[in-house]
Formats: sequence, C-alpha cells, structure tokens
Amino acid sequence: MSETPEEVRSPEGLPSPEALPTADGAEILSSPENLPASPGPKRPRASRIAALAGTVLLLGAVVGGAGYTVVTVQDADRDAGAPTWKFPKPAAADGKAEAAKGPATGLAGLLLPYDEKGYTRGPDLGEFGSGAELSGRQATALRQESLKDLPRSERRKLEKQLDKRSLKGMAMRSYYNADPYAVHHKTAFSVSVVLARMESRDDAREVATAQNEFLSAIGIFRKGPKIEGHKNAKCFLTPKVDDEKLDRVFCAAYSGDVLISATASGIRPLDLNSIGMFVTRQLDRIDDPGKAV
Repeated sequence: MSETPEEVRSPEGLPSPEALPTADGAEILSSPENLPASPGPKRPRASRIAALAGTVLLLGAVVGGAGYTVVTVQDADRDAGAPTWKFPKPAAADGKAEAAKGPATGLAGLLLPYDEKGYTRGPDLGEFGSGAELSGRQATALRQESLKDLPRSERRKLEKQLDKRSLKGMAMRSYYNADPYAVHHKTAFSVSVVLARMESRDDAREVATAQNEFLSAIGIFRKGPKIEGHKNAKCFLTPKVDDEKLDRVFCAAYSGDVLISATASGIRPLDLNSIGMFVTRQLDRIDDPGKAV
C-alpha cells in the first residue's frame, strides 16, 4: 500500500492529522492551527494525493466495515498481477436474475434501485460485480483482508479496534449516472455505496463521526456536496491538482445501526449537485424504505 504516516498517531490508533502533509493552495474545509505549514509552494503530486486519500478512507471506513469501497478506489494503483480476494461469490446481479427474484430485501433492499432517476449499473466492485450482499462473517473477513498491506504496527492497532466493532452484514452497489451509451460523456460519473450494519447505533455513529472529523482535520480536502436533511452526513472533495484529471467525492453517514459510505468519481469538474441529490435519496431510503421508491 502507498506510504502511511507512522510517527504520530491518534488515541484511537489512527494517524494524527499533524502527521500528514497539507496541500498548499487547495481550497480546504478546515485547517487546524497546529497543522504544520507546507514546506514549499509546490503542489503535491496527484499520486501522493490519491495515496493519502485512499489511506485516510481505509483507516476510517475499514473500522466500520466499508473498506471494500476504499480498496475499489485504489484498484487503479495496483499491479496487474496483484492477487485478488477470494470469497464465496454472491449470486449474479444481472437483470434476469433480479426479475426472477423480485425486489431485493434485507440490507441490500435499502440500496437505491437501478431505475432510480436514470441510474444504471456501475463498474464492477472487484469479483462481486456491480452489487452484492455479504453475511456478517463474510464482511468481517473482507474487513480483515483490507488491512493486510498496512505496516504491522498500524495493522495490529486497527485489528484491536475492529475486534470492538462487530459486523452483522454488508451490502454494496455501484452506479453510473448515465445510460450505458453515455457513460463516457464528460458529465458522467460513477458512485459506489456500501452499507454496513453494525452491532449498535452507537457504533455506527462513532465510526461515521470519527471518519468525518478526521477527513476534515487533515486540511487537504475541499468541501463536498451538501446532503439535505441529514445533519450527520458529510462529503469531501479531493484537492485540485494540476496533473489530475479526475475528481473524487467521499461521503459518510449513519442511520440507526447502518453505516453508509459513498464514493463518487468522474472527470473534473464533478457534478456535485447530482452527487448530493443521489446521496440524499439514498439516505432518505434508509430512513424510510418507501420514501425514495
């Protein structure tokens, strides 16, 4: 995995914001007074920003079980010959299978359907296709696997945190905001949503809150889209870097005992309004399953 700060760590085992570099010149959401100044006017390389963003989201989201979304974001940086994870493969999520089974139920039933406001199937989430639902045991194994590339000291601390937060299950789905013939249009973007059912509401709240506070304190992310009607939901937009053509948005929220993680990606500039509306509808559906249908 890309470089991970090791010198300073927060009380919960996550790297402290003081240990991470800032993006000089980038529009930031917050900037703690004790954050060290950038060593020079040079902007950070796009690869460094991507690695840092991936590390931050892994450290934050994996505690709640949404690590797969983060690993998917990082797939572009992996070697072609890197080994793939092997888990019991869920049933294929093609149109015919869905028609035969009818509407999804359980945790997967809380995800927005593909006919929601023109959204269609997104890119594959690794071996799981565009969507899957995992049992608590599968989700826990996936969560543990996502730590394997971290340095031993970081991995052990996070493993201790994971042991305190049990997972009852996980559901994931990816989307494109355009029909299959327009996915390469400059306004198109993909978005992946991961729902993790935690042991308790407190667990979901603590993980979502900690992740959002951590991303805010780092001081490199721009302000993401506002999520109407959901005060605990926050979104962050990656810094603007000259040699980077893509933007990404990371959102985290909770509803009851469900932790929600959404990751959107597309050609700069992203349609933040559409992303915000999508995440809002997703959260509305979780709060009231009949509201967004």
